[in-house]
Parts: sequence; C-alpha cells; structure tokens
Amino acid sequence: MVTDSVVVFEVRDGNPKKIHTWADLTRSGVQVITPNPFTSGGARWNVMAAYGAERAQGKTDSQAIAYLKKLFKNVSVLPKSAREATQVFASGKGDVLLTYENEAIYANRKGVHTEYVLPKQTILVENPVALTKSGLKHPEAKAFLNYLWSSKAQKILGDTGYRPVVKSVAASPKYHFKQPKSLFTINSKALGLRGWRSVQYRFFDHSAGIMVRVIGH
Repeated sequence: MVTDSVVVFEVRDGNPKKIHTWADLTRSGVQVITPNPFTSGGARWNVMAAYGAERAQGKTDSQAIAYLKKLFKNVSVLPKSAREATQVFASGKGDVLLTYENEAIYANRKGVHTEYVLPKQTILVENPVALTKSGLKHPEAKAFLNYLWSSKAQKILGDTGYRPVVKSVAASPKYHFKQPKSLFTINSKALGLRGWRSVQYRFFDHSAGIMVRVIGH
C-alpha cells in the first residue's frame, strides 16, 4: 500500500445541516451525494463504510442493510465516479458528499468552500500500487515504484491529502491526521467484512447483490 485514506462527510462551509454522524445522513431534508456503486470503486468504499459503521455500533447485519436503504432514500443523485460526484457537489447540489478524505481536501484547495467531518466510525481506504507485466521489464518503472515509498514522495502525497504510510513521514505534525474512534478495514470479519472478493459478490453483483435491492439497477 502506497497511501491510506478514509471515508468522510464533505459538508457545506460551516456545516449548516449539523451533520456529524451516520445517523444524520438519514434525517429528513438531508440530501446526500455519492457515486453509483455499480460504476464507481469509490462508491463501493462509501457503501462499505456505511455498512461497517453500523456494525461497529453493534447493529446486526439486517439492521445495517436496513440503514443502507434509509441512506439511499436521501441520495439525490448518483454520479458515475468519485471525481464527478465532487464536481456535482461543487456545483451546489446536495448537503453532504460521501467521499475520500483526500478528495475533500483536494476540493477545498481547488476553491470549493467546504469542510469535512470525520465520523466516529469509518473505513480505512488502502491504496495499492503494482507494476504491470510490461512495467517489470523497465528499470525506470521499477525505480519509480521504489521512489513512491521514499520520504520525498510520501511528503508529496501527504501534501495532496493522502495519509502517508511511511512511519517517519506519518509521524510528522504536518501529516497528523485525526483518527476516528473506530477505524475498520475491508477485512474486518467481526463486522461482516471478509475482503473485496466476498463483498463484491454479496453487495455489488449486478443480478443478486444487496445494492440491487437497495437502489435498483
């Protein structure tokens, strides 16, 4: 993994709807923006963050799925990608955007006057990188891959909103990101998360996945 991130709530400047918890996303009158989980990998992280957050609060599998149904009743639009969802939110639509922390930081630096809320329960987004078969044949590609874990590269990534994974860089006060009360991963079996292969079929299968029943497809 070359960097980490987490799923957060991007809200309007000043957080006028007072959105702080996952429960707040299901309140009447709150419009949520999240990408379509059948076209966006980022959206799938959002769904699993929501599901896992409910489980982390002691909810059963059935209760967590029921929460997803309530949440998506408040979703006003389903853009195709995470970046497109950011653009939709930047245009003024919606009260809260489910997104990666680094996307929220990126939007703010691009002049979109928003802030983000780190919920007490959220998922760790681990960002992998690997060489392709053709890349393995090129010394330059191998050198770049190794460079990504250097302090210099990790600082550049940290400056763009990603959480560095090199401990010496992550320990710097400059990259001191807040930590949620409960941070879980896609492999948190105690929360019903058994890795992407299992999750992909159970939640996102185009014919029998849970999300087909939640939002239709």
